[in-house]
Amino acid sequence: MSSDITLDAFRRAQAFFDADQPTEAVRLLDEVLEAAPGSTAALELRARALFASAQLGRAEQAFRELVDRAPDDAWSRTALARTLERQGRDREAAGQWRIAEALTG
Repeated sequence: MSSDITLDAFRRAQAFFDADQPTEAVRLLDEVLEAAPGSTAALELRARALFASAQLGRAEQAFRELVDRAPDDAWSRTALARTLERQGRDREAAGQWRIAEALTG
């Protein structure tokens, strides 16, 4: 996939997400990430779309990858905490909340 096609697919995925069609967004973002695995923007949007479509296990995995890429990103930690809470894993979520709070001061 060329960079122009990848950018177009990302923009279409964003439009699907904005139109409350997260499953379609995920489908496109999987293709984008196959072509550009280092794209943090695509990974973040994919994680958000997975969360929005209640694919919580996959969302957790994506948010954990974001945290691995940028351990000092409070937003990613917060999103991971919310995903863990939504799965009923409050103890694990509490650790992520503490780190996110420490990062934001």
